[in-house]
Amino acid sequence: MTTFIVDASVAIKWVVSETATSQALSLHERYSLAAPDLILPECANILWKKVKRGELTTAEARFAARLIEGSSLQLREMTPLFAESVELSVELDHPAYDCTYLALALKENLRFVTADESLVRKLRQRPDPKYRNLALFLSEAAQL
Repeated sequence: MTTFIVDASVAIKWVVSETATSQALSLHERYSLAAPDLILPECANILWKKVKRGELTTAEARFAARLIEGSSLQLREMTPLFAESVELSVELDHPAYDCTYLALALKENLRFVTADESLVRKLRQRPDPKYRNLALFLSEAAQL
């Protein structure tokens, strides 16, 4: 089974109805998915923001968190990715949080799927093919 690295922008769509939720659910159903354990606090932060904005109740956010915890997402320890994440963030001039997912994708020789279109565009503009082919838009991955 094909494995993809996904970030919080994809995982949160499994549990909260947003644009492209159906694509995220399709990806979750059809592929093996992995992420650095950083994804959990990132998802928690998104859920917190949604509660603060009145988009979710506290109970709904708690339930969403439990769904993510119980999903088949394979978590990888972040510590071995730390130095590479720093190097990538400096090289790409991009936040280290996102670069942790990229470091995992590079380490495991897997494609990275995200709903962050600006990150995918930035990678595709890089001269090095290892970056140009690293990431997929969620909409692209869902059509594979």
